Amino acid sequence: MNSFINWFDREFKRLETEWRDSIQQLDEHSLYSENQQELSPAAEQILRSARIVEQVSGGITANLWDDPFEWTLPETLTTKAKLIAYIEEVRDARDRAFQLFKDDADLLKTVMTPSGAMPLMSLLLDALVRAGHYRLQTRD
Repeated sequence: MNSFINWFDREFKRLETEWRDSIQQLDEHSLYSENQQELSPAAEQILRSARIVEQVSGGITANLWDDPFEWTLPETLTTKAKLIAYIEEVRDARDRAFQLFKDDADLLKTVMTPSGAMPLMSLLLDALVRAGHYRLQTRD
């Protein structure tokens, strides 16, 4: 039984559902301000949350720890449909990472992150907490 893997999977899926729900509540017309060249505060927080999950997933699958900010520029995500498409890319990246976990014991393995060695379980928990923090900021 892989109760930890299943729990993490459920929690990341819950987060993805919350991103989608939040995106649906955004006003399409005020999503991106061209004169200020920035996303609305709520959309920016969703994007920050998703970037954390994408970065951790890339780190797990390919040891690629670059900040997704470099390829998820706000000016390319100016509609709800584009934000949803990005969320789907993040989901796919996370799915690829989770396919590497065969049982809960894999979560005890250590990976090298930019900040040093860390057990996968701690890395995933940290990602959930940080991504959840930014997700909660969309309610302000």
